[in-house]
Amino acid sequence: MTYEQALEYIHSVVWKGSRPGLARITELLEKLNNPQNGLRFIHIAGTNGKGSNSAMLESVLRAAGYKTGLFVSPYIKHFNERICVCGKPISDGDLAAATEIVRPFAQSMADAPTEFELITAIGLVHFLKEKCDVVVLETGMGGRLDSTNVIRDPLACVITGIAMDHTAFLGDTVEKIAAEKAGIVKAGCPVIWGGYDKGARAVIENKAREMGSAFFAAEDTSMTVKEMTFSGTLVDYGAHTDVHIPLLGTYQPQNLATVLTTLDVLRTRGLSISKEAELAGLAAVRWRGRFEKLCDTPLIFSDGAHNPEGIAAAAKGIRHYFPDRPVALLTGVMADKDYTDMVATLAPLTCRVFTLTPNNPRSLAAADYATVYQKAGVEASAHDTVEEAVAAAVAYARETGTPLFSLGSLYMYVEVTDALEKMGLIDA
Repeated sequence: MTYEQALEYIHSVVWKGSRPGLARITELLEKLNNPQNGLRFIHIAGTNGKGSNSAMLESVLRAAGYKTGLFVSPYIKHFNERICVCGKPISDGDLAAATEIVRPFAQSMADAPTEFELITAIGLVHFLKEKCDVVVLETGMGGRLDSTNVIRDPLACVITGIAMDHTAFLGDTVEKIAAEKAGIVKAGCPVIWGGYDKGARAVIENKAREMGSAFFAAEDTSMTVKEMTFSGTLVDYGAHTDVHIPLLGTYQPQNLATVLTTLDVLRTRGLSISKEAELAGLAAVRWRGRFEKLCDTPLIFSDGAHNPEGIAAAAKGIRHYFPDRPVALLTGVMADKDYTDMVATLAPLTCRVFTLTPNNPRSLAAADYATVYQKAGVEASAHDTVEEAVAAAVAYARETGTPLFSLGSLYMYVEVTDALEKMGLIDA
């Protein structure tokens, strides 16, 4: 099997659809001799912040000398990014090899696995083959019925925060969504809570108590944010002083507090993580598409915010970094998102909007999105192609000296950065 054949197989219509449940992944992994049972995990769930938390933890563990695995979704530019070992995406050859191992067992199942279940199995097979010491395992959409929830006895369960998203699958209240995310909690496994919502915290804390698991909340330790500049974020958090990460965004201190709490817990679980490794790993972390500065001239940022909480966090960041001037927006949205509320949040911060239609069947048409901004009193123009939208937005930013923010799904990030690469503004 070649890499191209592997991707074609993984993305085949046979596996399409989201069908929560553990029966299929359990059957598939049993046929594969349960590779997950030979690995140690840090399991991470939550509405927003999973990726940043996962990237920081993996970077620190790698700096501490552990052979790390990292399983995340979605990927940014290349599918291989979903499955990394020691910070490097799985090679084309290794992806093809792992897929070839999984394929006959998946094809033998009467109830075929979903695409995400297939990818989960491929990742676990690869991590075991590579003999990873610790795998940072990010859930997909949910928790309780997520295919990653087949693991047993993780080193720690991290729930980064809860907000209203995927309500059709997870529930129509924060408490219901929290209950689904808390489904990753295992008996006796410490639970780290990284959010602020009191209702969600109560649900997760009760679940930890029910499972006999120690509960730790990042919000319970004092934190001083010493700097939030274009160079990154510097904090003091409890006994952790002068901790720097190069990641931007006003939500990163909260993510960092969750990571530092998790590292303290991991030390009690037998992992050797020196303060030097902690600082070095955090200083070296990179996570694309989250309030990322793409270009200095003109000043261009990108953030993958695509739900109300994410947009609110992006807006808070814009207000922090640019308190005295409005910004320009380059944006697209899915039609099933609450985009009217998003516009209400962003309109007061912007002087000009350039809308596009992301390459997704669920996308809202650029013209319709522009109309919503126009009704909110903001000058907005719709563009037929991503390249046209990017060119118009960049030209405006250059002419006026206005900072430009690209806001939308992480899939839109790829289209926008590809266009910026063609313009020679950023490197591939």
